[in-house]
Amino acid sequence: MAEQPKPLMPHATASWLVENTSLSFTQIAEFCGLHILEVQAIADETSATKLTGRDPVRAGELTHEEIEKGQADSDHVLKMHKAPEAITRTKGPRYTPVSKRQDKPDGIAWIIKNHPEVSDGQISKLIGTTRTTIGSIRDRSHWNMANIQPKDPVTLGLTSQRELDAAVAKAQKAAGTEAAPADANLDDDKAALIDELRKEREQAAADAAAALEAERKAEEGEADEIVPGIKDPFKN
Repeated sequence: MAEQPKPLMPHATASWLVENTSLSFTQIAEFCGLHILEVQAIADETSATKLTGRDPVRAGELTHEEIEKGQADSDHVLKMHKAPEAITRTKGPRYTPVSKRQDKPDGIAWIIKNHPEVSDGQISKLIGTTRTTIGSIRDRSHWNMANIQPKDPVTLGLTSQRELDAAVAKAQKAAGTEAAPADANLDDDKAALIDELRKEREQAAADAAAALEAERKAEEGEADEIVPGIKDPFKN
């Protein structure tokens, strides 16, 4: 049996059901896909954020008849009347969390400085900003220009390295400034250098071992030179 869909806004729906029905916390929790303790917290108003209730009847997700069945029988499992429609992402600028929005100018400045070939349209898609903002940073007329410091937008969490690399490659191709293909000989040179360094390390280790062995033999030779039969004056 397929799992029953959940309300579009489970916490807000739970808040409305707590406020407006006598359904049990278990029934509300099961219908909304929440833990019973979450419903308890909503009822006690101890949840982190006070919620504004969402009427599932008006939303078409639940009927009055179904609520009445649940109120009459605490073992009754509420059935979804109509599953909420999935929300699709509409076209537009990339969404950026509020906590990171103040970093956008720094990310824009970094791209302009390090990759001037990237167009304003590409930057707009990468960072999720407007062309007006980008233009004001390009011509240094931005209201906060004195405090803008170029910072890698990937490090700031405004875009991914893959997206940035793709935008730069596309811009370089359009401008006819694509990076030259890597020289095949570079790999051979690198391998040769690694092999040379490995041999140098091995030789250094062998020399160190030989020096220790020579020192040990020298100490043993000095011990053998002590003349036998002479009494040590420091011994009784």
